[in-house]
Amino acid sequence: MKLEKSPLAPAAFPSLPDIAGVRFATAQAGIKYKGRTDVLLAEFDAGTTVAGVFTRSKTASAPVLRCRKHLAGGRVRALVVNSGNSNAFTGRRGEASVDAILKAVAEAVGCSEGEVFSASTGVIGEPLPHGRIIDVMAGLKSGLGAASWEDAARAIMTTDTFPKGATATADIGGVKVTVNGFVKGSGMIAPDMATMLGYIVTDADIPAPVLQALLSPAADASFNAITVDSDTSTSDTVMLFATAKAGNPQPQGVDDPKIADFKRALDAVCLDLAHQVVRDGEGATKFVSIAVTGAADDGAAKRIGLVIANSPLVKTAIAGEDANWGRIVAAVGKAGEEADRDKLAIRIGGVQVTDGGMRVEGYDEAPVAAHMKGQDIAIEVDVGVGSGSATVWTCDLTHGYISINADYRS
Repeated sequence: MKLEKSPLAPAAFPSLPDIAGVRFATAQAGIKYKGRTDVLLAEFDAGTTVAGVFTRSKTASAPVLRCRKHLAGGRVRALVVNSGNSNAFTGRRGEASVDAILKAVAEAVGCSEGEVFSASTGVIGEPLPHGRIIDVMAGLKSGLGAASWEDAARAIMTTDTFPKGATATADIGGVKVTVNGFVKGSGMIAPDMATMLGYIVTDADIPAPVLQALLSPAADASFNAITVDSDTSTSDTVMLFATAKAGNPQPQGVDDPKIADFKRALDAVCLDLAHQVVRDGEGATKFVSIAVTGAADDGAAKRIGLVIANSPLVKTAIAGEDANWGRIVAAVGKAGEEADRDKLAIRIGGVQVTDGGMRVEGYDEAPVAAHMKGQDIAIEVDVGVGSGSATVWTCDLTHGYISINADYRS
């Protein structure tokens, strides 16, 4: 199935600088896709620390379960990712596939299996032909360092129409550090930890517990604040690796002032990547931001925002460029969170639509209708009960989403 590049895609993959202590290689193993790379191997220098957040799905894949176990060690030497098959709901066969892959990677890199992390993405329920991955392992090992960040991003794509990357720099104790990241994600995107496969690498020297304390809130404010279709994957994974090559003074904790600028950079990279996932939403033609204020607390605001973002009626109205704000009212009403009907205020594209629980006097739909014809749609909702606020991001729902998912296994 040939997919056209999303109309919301950036002009090009960004220029990501080299990061000392990590090397990539990609290969065509023919797991599902023909004529494209579908396996990524990353090797990290000894001393690299790791953090991760994973799906909360009760049907999590075999690689996710193993990654959770290995994360306790706080160290990493290798990462292997395949696309085309998720190795999810594959029972003991799936666990055996992970065992075989980790053994092959550990032998190739020269490390313990506990220092290897794996991920698989693609069709659920099909046994993973792990032998094809093992067969290309020698070539991956010999090719380490030859693949670029963009190559790495392309190798893990499924229904993505473009590779996704982001970069930022920060200062830790007077030393410049770099943060690079890439993700895959297009459909089956909803907040439940991470919502796709994402890998972020920095040359900063940061202990694993601090790295974890930084990644979790960064994911909550980005990957956990986006939705394409309200469906959460069995394989959702976001990992952060720190190679310690920059030579910065090591932070003593997550509240160490030295780490503040790094936190800013990490948050920026995560948000950039999360937005790119939405911009590549299956069949998407509109990028939608939904800012909720006046909620009982920030959590309530986020939940209300996600109900609006996941409403098929709201999303199809946006796709049809219909300024049907009544669908937003309905979504707020069903969210199950405290809201004052008679104080509910809605703005679309900066234009006040409702106030005091009703349409504003003399409301002119023309500027709102004009805004709906653009690619970037802004919705603001105040529910009138408190000071809680949150912003979430989504896309419209078009027939393209149906076409892509109806043909997914073909």
